Amino acid sequence: MERRVCTYVSFLWVLVFQAMSPTANTHDLAKIGLNYGMQGDNLPPPPQVVALYKNLSIPRVRLFDPNAGALEALRGSGIAVHLGVTNNDVIAIATSHFIADQWVAAHVKPYVPDVNITYVSAGNELVNDVNAAQVNSAILALQNALNTAGFRSIKVTTTVSTSVLSVSYPPSQGAFTNGVATAMTSIATFLAQNQIPLFINVYPYFAYSSNPANVSLEYALFISPGPVVHDGTLSYQNLFDAMVDSIYSALEKVGGSSIELGIGETGWPSDGNPGVATIDNAKAYTNNLVSHIALAKGTPKRPGKLIETYIFATFNEDLKAEGIEQNFGLFFPNQAQVYPVNFFPTV
Repeated sequence: MERRVCTYVSFLWVLVFQAMSPTANTHDLAKIGLNYGMQGDNLPPPPQVVALYKNLSIPRVRLFDPNAGALEALRGSGIAVHLGVTNNDVIAIATSHFIADQWVAAHVKPYVPDVNITYVSAGNELVNDVNAAQVNSAILALQNALNTAGFRSIKVTTTVSTSVLSVSYPPSQGAFTNGVATAMTSIATFLAQNQIPLFINVYPYFAYSSNPANVSLEYALFISPGPVVHDGTLSYQNLFDAMVDSIYSALEKVGGSSIELGIGETGWPSDGNPGVATIDNAKAYTNNLVSHIALAKGTPKRPGKLIETYIFATFNEDLKAEGIEQNFGLFFPNQAQVYPVNFFPTV
């Protein structure tokens, strides 16, 4: 009975989704994907998840680790995969090129070309005062291992949080902390030379919820009626752009002015913080984000850019910490939508 209900719910969602799509531009969804987290004991098996992505025409997925079940399910799907290396593996890989070769042999070679791996991300939010240099070493070792194995089209990057910044306001003053600046200079040099984006996790939710006296909800949800922050000649009407541009400014200060940014994670919880983490706010944030990204609005510093973005997350995951962490999903584990998302916005 449960399987029939899940299938029916998914079918209805597909009908709603397809009804939205006929008037959309063909490029609208090209750079938008979902994070596929697996910290739940009631999540559907990977083949069902991949089928959901295909039914919804989701072109990209980000995996936090090289889960064999997920990679097997992605074979032949055509879905682009941003493949994560666990933080523990990054630390080990940083010590030995042999370990990097082993990682590629175990987690890339068995799946390519059937699985369309586009990026390998050396860690998630591992660039900090303690491990920043190790991330840089791991990036170099992994790219060398991929190149040696014949996978030159797969590029290595990393994903950082906004905590790498010592200054984030105003956006033009964005700067890396002293503890990560040297490593970020080296990482930026590699990324710039190879034309690889740096991925960042951007959460206006946390910026607003931690400082509601000075950050307006409208600014965080992309619904401010006019500019809120004026920074020299640039004006900011939403917090997302300001956070992204602060990273661009920090990169410029370490020689990375040519580097593009991608969004590794961004989202808004639908429960767990009354009055702030609500379905209405999550729906507003996610739909406005999709419109902002898919219509290539870019940011004030980099206007007109189509930013590769992964929404966090596919499912509510019940093995995460209680509260908001369990409630970032677009879908419940039974594949029913938590709230509707229009992935095909029009002008």
